[in-house]
Amino acid sequence: MSKFLQRYKPGVSRKSHLFLAALLWTIVGILLMRRGVLWLMVDGNVVYAVPAVLIGTLKSLFILDKSAKKSIDRILDLADGSCLGAVYSVKTWLLVIGMMAMGVLLRKSSIPFEIVGFLYVMVGWALFFSSRTGWKFWKNSRG
Repeated sequence: MSKFLQRYKPGVSRKSHLFLAALLWTIVGILLMRRGVLWLMVDGNVVYAVPAVLIGTLKSLFILDKSAKKSIDRILDLADGSCLGAVYSVKTWLLVIGMMAMGVLLRKSSIPFEIVGFLYVMVGWALFFSSRTGWKFWKNSRG
């Protein structure tokens, strides 16, 4: 069984892991911002996107940039040929699942869409803005 798994695992280079990490943050950020802006537009509250982006920028600079750098350092310690899923640690994948569950709970709650939209724009922008860290390392990596 071990030989089978080793042979068919989707192993990729560190550079591919860096690309995937940056791409995921970028795509998720864009999708969250899009959904958040659409909810803000429903009642003409798109102006709330401005403070959401400002707070998201602070979150990016003071929290997510550190997380991105930690994730990048972990990727750089991986051996080439590591499984594609190793782009993030198990702890990070569990956090992603938790954040997705929180998003579902927010959408299904009685919290007004303006607030949910604000949160989506804030988090989406923070992810998108912090993805620049991953893109920079991917661009400068060899291999």
